[in-house]
Formats: sequence, C-alpha cells, structure tokens
Amino acid sequence: MEFNQELDARGLNCPLPILKTKKSLAALESGQVLKVVSTDPGSVKDMQAFAKQTGNALLASTESAGEFVFFLKRA
Repeated sequence: MEFNQELDARGLNCPLPILKTKKSLAALESGQVLKVVSTDPGSVKDMQAFAKQTGNALLASTESAGEFVFFLKRA
C-alpha cells in the first residue's frame, strides 16, 4: 500500500504509539496516508478506537512476527 509518511513506534508502549500517531497525522494533509509500525499488542484496539474517534480512516491493519502495521488516512 502506498503511504506518504512512516512512523516507527516499535518498542513504545501505550499511550505513546497513539500520541505519536496523532502528532504525525496532524502534520499530513487531508487524504494522505500514514504507515505506523508498532510492537505493542494493545495498539490494535487503540488504533481502531483512535480512527473511530478522530474520523481518520484505518485502511489496513496487519500483524507479522510481533509487529503490527497500520495504514491511516487523514480525514
């Protein structure tokens, strides 16, 4: 999937992945896509709730080898 910016949140625990995601998304323009890579298992539910609360679209969410990858589209 194409993205405009990548955020490496590996090694960070809640709530840091969400806080950094919020800050990174704020720097993007509407319609741009942010890729987030996290190792926090709690980030799966956190990203879903964050997208719902902020109106940003969670385009994809995958897990591989203990890493969680999210693609969020700025509203």
